[in-house]
Amino acid sequence: MEKIRKLQKIIKNSNSIVFFGGAGVSTESGIPDFRSQAGLYNQKYKYPPEKILSHTFFIQHPKEFYEFYKEKMNFLSFHPNITHYKLTEFENCGKLKAVITQNIDGLHQKSGTKSVLELHGSVLRNYCMDCHKFYDASFVFNSEDISRCSCGGMIKPDVVLYEEPLNDETVTEAIEKIKEAEVFIVAGTSLKVFPANSLIRYFKGKHLILINKEKTDFDDQADLVIHERLGKVFKEL
Repeated sequence: MEKIRKLQKIIKNSNSIVFFGGAGVSTESGIPDFRSQAGLYNQKYKYPPEKILSHTFFIQHPKEFYEFYKEKMNFLSFHPNITHYKLTEFENCGKLKAVITQNIDGLHQKSGTKSVLELHGSVLRNYCMDCHKFYDASFVFNSEDISRCSCGGMIKPDVVLYEEPLNDETVTEAIEKIKEAEVFIVAGTSLKVFPANSLIRYFKGKHLILINKEKTDFDDQADLVIHERLGKVFKEL
């Protein structure tokens, strides 16, 4: 495929790449996305998933929150796919400078990538809301009912819920990495969610590349657009 050959050439000739990925990076590991027809938000629950995954709901209905969270957000048994491993390979040979991700599953780190900026946090980190003691994901997913600290305080997953802001330090570092990049690969995201979709405007480098199964509103701004599954593209690199 001519477009993949072009992508291969761009990657080969660059040592300053930043990758920005959405749910499409992890769907090929078996993790469902949120907004597609078969996604989490189109499934039927007692409460809408958008409401369950809000800060207000977490505080007011922690039992129901944790019932949903433990059933739908437990990614511990999932494994990285070809995209995760290829990005790790690019990092190891000095080409990839950072992965910026909207995903909370920790699969980039599981594949070995070190420079990962998680815009929406991670299920792997959990903290007591009272004493701030750290708990890993296994403790939370294996606890009964509401996850509680040894001090009695409620444990909160370190994920960005609706009504909560993104971490300022993470966003600032992501912007700096994008500004410094020669190549910016945006993949597996519809680019419909703010503020993640606003990050593109900070890129001033040579090549903006968009890889997504569906068209996005930013396709006309890119040097290279590939409408294909990420797994297929990265397998051929």
